[in-house]
Amino acid sequence: MRGYNLSLVRKMVTNICSNFMWIEFKNYQEKAVVRLKQEVNDLLESADNKICIFKAPTGSGKTLMMAEFLKRLIDSRIDGRKFSFIWLAVNKLHDQSRNSLKKYYNQFGVGLKCSYFDDLDDRKIAENEILFLNWASINKKGNIYVRENERDNNLSNIVARTKEDGRIIILIIDESHRNAETEKSKELIDEIGPKVTIEVSATPQLKGVFRGVEVELKDVKEEGMIKKEIVINPGFENFKIDKKLADKTADEIVIEAGLKKRLELAKLYETEGSGVNPLMLIQIPDAHDGFDKKDSLIALLGKRGITTENGRLAIYLSDKDNKINLDNIEKNESEAQVMIFKQAIAVGWDCPRAAILVLFREWKSVVFSIQTIGRIMRMPEQHHYQEPRLNIGYVFTSLSDIGIAEDIAKEYITVFEGKRQNDYKDIDLVSYHSKRFREETRLSSDFGPVFFRAAGELKLKERISLKHSIVDTKMIASGSIVDVDKETKSIDKKGTLDIPKNEVELQIAFDYFSRENLAPFAPELRSIKRINDSIYRFFDKSFKMGVDDWPKIQAIVLAEENRQAFVDVINRAKELYQDIVGRGKHELVKNDELWNVPKIINYNLHFVKKDYKKSIIQPYHSKTKTGSGLSPIEEDSGVEVEFIEYLEKSKTVKWWFKNGKSDSTYFAVPYTEVGADKPFYVDFIVATARGIGLFDTKGGIYAQTAKERAEGLAKYIEAENKKGKKLFGGIVLKDKSSWRYSDSKKYSYDPKNLTDWKFLDLG
Repeated sequence: MRGYNLSLVRKMVTNICSNFMWIEFKNYQEKAVVRLKQEVNDLLESADNKICIFKAPTGSGKTLMMAEFLKRLIDSRIDGRKFSFIWLAVNKLHDQSRNSLKKYYNQFGVGLKCSYFDDLDDRKIAENEILFLNWASINKKGNIYVRENERDNNLSNIVARTKEDGRIIILIIDESHRNAETEKSKELIDEIGPKVTIEVSATPQLKGVFRGVEVELKDVKEEGMIKKEIVINPGFENFKIDKKLADKTADEIVIEAGLKKRLELAKLYETEGSGVNPLMLIQIPDAHDGFDKKDSLIALLGKRGITTENGRLAIYLSDKDNKINLDNIEKNESEAQVMIFKQAIAVGWDCPRAAILVLFREWKSVVFSIQTIGRIMRMPEQHHYQEPRLNIGYVFTSLSDIGIAEDIAKEYITVFEGKRQNDYKDIDLVSYHSKRFREETRLSSDFGPVFFRAAGELKLKERISLKHSIVDTKMIASGSIVDVDKETKSIDKKGTLDIPKNEVELQIAFDYFSRENLAPFAPELRSIKRINDSIYRFFDKSFKMGVDDWPKIQAIVLAEENRQAFVDVINRAKELYQDIVGRGKHELVKNDELWNVPKIINYNLHFVKKDYKKSIIQPYHSKTKTGSGLSPIEEDSGVEVEFIEYLEKSKTVKWWFKNGKSDSTYFAVPYTEVGADKPFYVDFIVATARGIGLFDTKGGIYAQTAKERAEGLAKYIEAENKKGKKLFGGIVLKDKSSWRYSDSKKYSYDPKNLTDWKFLDLG
């Protein structure tokens, strides 16, 4: 290689790579970005100005999705459209958004410029420039960016000059629920006159809009981005006040409960092998009649060893002197254990390790919104943990009642708790759950193993030669064009000049080789790196060639006589990868641990308490039929209620458990339907003198369609009984006042002939 210092080049490449933050989009994020781009492109074709709604739950990564959407919107356009952007946000959220987008674009070298008003050149918004503005700075006539001035340097004139240059203005209204529907806001939007307005919010407000993209809360939960639920004052119904300490205030009680929970979570994170230090947030009310709760709270925490001096207490209040220990507080390993704040940071502030929220009684009613609980909704490492208590957010409050502001919060917040009875004995059942894969548009770490498998199948080691032709750059030698107007596929030339590639040129060519062989996957740096790393590991394993040999490896791969062999292996590896990972497929996975009835089940406001004595979870709660968007099969159906009443009356039933329908928290057996393995969450687990009964209640059409699940359950029971279990059960229904069940390995259902169905005997 010609005159290049190997270690210097490698250091240069490493430095370049280290500047990139490899972002792996969640499945719902990738889908949302693709759909948002399609929607906006469609709206650009309209003759009128249009509004597009982007509805995404708090914690789903709205800013990240918007950043990627804008990047893709301007990328490789063939229609000649040129864009300028205005990003409006509340409070200081426009600063946070600008900083996030600027950092995101800088790492990719993308030509999107993030600017404030004073950063604009020539008093207009340039092509692919985003102007970040705060609502408060522009929504009044006299404000600096709106009022007329000698230099014509106000928003109206900036917008006019931008449009005169032929650029399309797209307006992004971030956290629009705070302001977008006010009359002043509407006037402002009309004055800007954007071709497309994108309203970004968990709770959009603009009316009469029929185009948009929505990210579902369940998808964000399923991908582990946010907590599964929020519980309020867990266990307080059993709280017993020590008469010796009767002078404790309600505020002291909730503070102590929060600190106790924080310590518990810290130990659980440690058990999980995680370095997350959970943060407790305390939201204090505004000062009232000269009384400020901050000082008394600092004193109370100080008695418990939590002070600003030792770094365990952070303060985030509006006054300049009241912002303490905030540096790196968002980091998972930060020393800060508690942070005091007011409502001012309820929107936009992001600290995923925040797990506990303490709210005090105010002098006015409190509306508990999705924005408030948004501070503790995020998962610190963007995945759910084995320990279920780490997948929950906790609220401790001295409030006697809380108003729920949005439907989404009503679905999310849990206020009722059921506990497993103390006399429960472990039943240790093998259980299964469905593991959901991302829809793959990029290669993940799963690609490496399948590359080795493909290399083995196609005998790559035997097909390639380590002694190879020189990899060179071919340059035209003495070329000429006789007729410039004549179309030709090749110019006249006397020959080519072949110059061996140096190390930098080899690296570029090697990256391009991986890129051009990525289809149908997105040609992004992360996926290119997956192929590169797989090839390097192959040479390390097969020929003991390490990092110092990378230029040699690249030359071997790119050599004419070896190139096709690597193309074949990459293509085969991609086929295997798609089979294994799949496009949005679910894989049936056996739980790592044996299943037992959950110790605690939390219920939201759509549940109602029922007085059942033999439920192993006490108290038992049933889902009501008043909740919006609920599926009837999620509620206790008529046949389920009848079966519960039957179990309650049975003298041989020790306890029963009404099973849930998702994830590894609840019990499921495997079954196969249309060639795919799936989990079957049976309705009831029943402990009797005879053994453990597994029953799924059915009636009518549902009994007719239960064949695959019934046979899967029968197969499971047979297999487990051979291992020493005492299981029985099957599909159960009520016929002529009798309960009957089918446990046959070949299920059939004829409502006129149930002679093959056994009468249920729980003894």
